[in-house]
Amino acid sequence: MEEQNFNFESQMDLTALRHAMEQIRQEVGKVIVGQHEMVDQLLVALLTKGHVLIEGVPGVAKTITARLLSRCLDMDFSRIQFTPDLMPSDIIGTSVFDASKASFEFKKGPIFSNFVLIDEINRSPAKTQAALFEVMEERQITVDGIRYTMQEPFIVIATQNPVEHEGTYRLPEAQLDRFLFKTKVGYPTQKQEVEIIKREHAIVDQNKIDAVQKVLSSADLIKYQSMVRKVAVKEELLSYIAEIVCKTREHHLIYLGASPRASIAMLLASKGFAALEGRDFVTPDDIKSAAASVLNHRIVVSPEREMEGLTAENVIEQIIESISIPR
Repeated sequence: MEEQNFNFESQMDLTALRHAMEQIRQEVGKVIVGQHEMVDQLLVALLTKGHVLIEGVPGVAKTITARLLSRCLDMDFSRIQFTPDLMPSDIIGTSVFDASKASFEFKKGPIFSNFVLIDEINRSPAKTQAALFEVMEERQITVDGIRYTMQEPFIVIATQNPVEHEGTYRLPEAQLDRFLFKTKVGYPTQKQEVEIIKREHAIVDQNKIDAVQKVLSSADLIKYQSMVRKVAVKEELLSYIAEIVCKTREHHLIYLGASPRASIAMLLASKGFAALEGRDFVTPDDIKSAAASVLNHRIVVSPEREMEGLTAENVIEQIIESISIPR
């Protein structure tokens, strides 16, 4: 492919946005050691109106990181613990008869919030998970024929334990496709583990979460989301995104490829990564940064290859390496 120059003359000043995101990193970093990739992906999701699924074994700071992020935002927060006996009405709400008015009144559930943390989303069966389909995609709930629109900003952060753990249910592909990212969180390094222990040992009577200060208001976040949508993308990079996604549909190691929603997600995520760097234009590196976490939950590796230990990330890396990078 002919080499191109992807440096644009700056059209937007993203200094304030970048500064706010760096402040949030610092606030979260008061408690969380490492996990920089997860934090950056959560910030990108905030900027692009995306939802995030965080997967990892218990105890690797999935829930507390999301909780700390919510503390940095001056907006409503709601936490829902998914359990096997949780019903859809426990999430979206239910109609209750009001004797004084002789009519039914809808009582909103915990999903009606700006920042929703769903803990252990794969602990509930498909019927309960399906309650999230409409609200995550269309940002609305329909009950008894009446539509209730979610107040912006609206973001869902869900955590899950790996499916091989007992008492978990696999999320259906339609549900997974509604998450911008699936972030996989691993164990910390030994050096990070020592720092975690030191910080915990130093705490006496202080609540860790209370140490985090608010950085961003709802109005500011909505303004930044609008700015990120305007980040410039060269046509060659749009073709680059499309080629990556289309390759997942024809790759011999993949049983189920990514949908066009993945292309849109990669476009938005790459804009978000550019904005984090203070740039108002996307580069190929932004797309590569987004690719694995945008695609890893949207493709299904063929069963025989999966049994051999091949992962979605391995195939995505192969695909990216096989495509010429626009320059």
